Amino acid sequence: MALCNGDSKMMNKVFGGTVHKKSVREDGVFSISVDNTCSLFRGLQKEEIVLLTHGDSVDKVADGFKVVARSGNIVAGIANESKKLYGAQFHPEVGLTENGKVILKNFLYDIAGCSGTFTVQNRELECIQEIKERVGTSKVLVLLSGGVDSTVCTALLNRALSQDQVIAVHIDNGFMRKRESQSVEEALKKLGIQVKVINAAHSFYNGTTTLPISDEDRTPRKRISKTLNMTTSPEEKRKIIGDTFVKIANEVIGEMNLKPEEVFLAQGTLRPDLIESASLVASGKAELIKTHHNDTELIRKLREEGKVIEPLKDFHKDEVRILGRELGLPEELVSRHPFPGPGLAIRVICAEEPYICKDFPETNNILKIVADFSASVKKPHTLLQRVKACTTEEDQEKLMQITSLHSLNAFLLPIKTVGVQGDCRSYSYVCGISSKDEPDWESLIFLARLIPRMCHNINRVVYIFGPPVKEPPTDVTPTFLTTGVLSTLRQADFEAHNILRESGYAGKISQMPVILTPLHFDRDPLQKQPSCQRSVVIRTFITSDFMTGIPATPGNEIPVEVVVKMVTEIKKIPGISRIMYDLTSKPPGTTEWE
Repeated sequence: MALCNGDSKMMNKVFGGTVHKKSVREDGVFSISVDNTCSLFRGLQKEEIVLLTHGDSVDKVADGFKVVARSGNIVAGIANESKKLYGAQFHPEVGLTENGKVILKNFLYDIAGCSGTFTVQNRELECIQEIKERVGTSKVLVLLSGGVDSTVCTALLNRALSQDQVIAVHIDNGFMRKRESQSVEEALKKLGIQVKVINAAHSFYNGTTTLPISDEDRTPRKRISKTLNMTTSPEEKRKIIGDTFVKIANEVIGEMNLKPEEVFLAQGTLRPDLIESASLVASGKAELIKTHHNDTELIRKLREEGKVIEPLKDFHKDEVRILGRELGLPEELVSRHPFPGPGLAIRVICAEEPYICKDFPETNNILKIVADFSASVKKPHTLLQRVKACTTEEDQEKLMQITSLHSLNAFLLPIKTVGVQGDCRSYSYVCGISSKDEPDWESLIFLARLIPRMCHNINRVVYIFGPPVKEPPTDVTPTFLTTGVLSTLRQADFEAHNILRESGYAGKISQMPVILTPLHFDRDPLQKQPSCQRSVVIRTFITSDFMTGIPATPGNEIPVEVVVKMVTEIKKIPGISRIMYDLTSKPPGTTEWE
């Protein structure tokens, strides 16, 4: 009995079928047809919306199996009912698969005969028991960001251990939001948790990490990275921040005259953090998407030594919130938007030079065809055939309709962001769309889903507010983690979140990163004006599991006037060129830009 989740190919091959690589990847949300007489799909419609992220497909179906789901001509599900074996070429476990929970329930309860007796209370007791057994009479140093994960982790430690065993430390790394550290301390004191607050901004700005050097004779060697305030690589930024947290934790242990060998380090690490960091704790097969600050090489070394306590490592965000309520934490803390440990440091796109590769001109030409599809079909072009080959007739009809009604232009921005495409990390271009007309958000969301499916070197699509962009930027404003840059982003973040909170829609949005990019629009190329301003992105995100999710569509999940007010207020901040709105689902774009 098995459900091969998200990969029917392996099951088909094991039982004698064959698999072939497709010329076109399917990445994203698709409608598939399902055989709802199959036990796995009982209670579903004949057409279902699912997340597909695969580049190969079942060719010959194994003996004893039948096709139970299709995406066009592609096999999306197989089943051998007599052996109770089921293979899904899509992801039933994520929120983007609309009836994924029904599929999993059918398998677990009706097919596998499981019963739903395991509860959050059971897990809470298991966590407390594990903490007691691991820690004994030792001390535990817990690093508190003030977010949901670290606070629930601390509450669990407080429940499991005596108060004198738990040392709660909040490290202000210089990348916190406006008045964040102060509110963290106040909120935790109300819970009876005494917090030691350390201002360590200087240590973080000047922090470094060790990085591997590729060597011809394959001798493993290391090099010291640049300091954080001179680093542009997102991976290096995350590693430096994670390592600096550990160094400061060790300093705290020294200052308190504690014996390092008798102190554990506790973290609010969740399962998605470990999966995206490709940690062996979660999976031996996961692809590195991004290194989380709580899963650096230094943390992994401490983990191997048995010095790290991570009671939430098997939890997802929604489960942590339920656990927090069970532990008696106040709702305003449990339901607050997540804020990453590296803070604003990973919401500044640092760059010294534009990201323009050999594929830049050709991809721009494809985007021109897409943005003006109704006119492009009248002028045959080799790239037009590529667009048609990557799209269905239904897609092309929708493109015709959108581009005949709206005057759009689409182009690459000379920066790159982190995404997840085909279950793998991508570090790719951003596509910008601007318009003469008022934005038609449903059409823009459609384009944001279509473009990364056609151009796999694009993992994010944004709408650019304001008049049409006549001359897309091809250079960048040199940007690093300096106090001035951070101050600009801090103010933009403050304005956006204030407006969201006052609107009453904060509870409808799971998370809203505000990002600063090194892009200066609206410069006359003839005047050779240097790039000196920056642009802000508003990234609304709606999710149940934080593994997948969608942007909030203005006029639907968030009022248009709330978004417009954010744009108006952020534009008043000195040095801001344009405001953009992230239209990207996850996948292909991660929640954060770095």
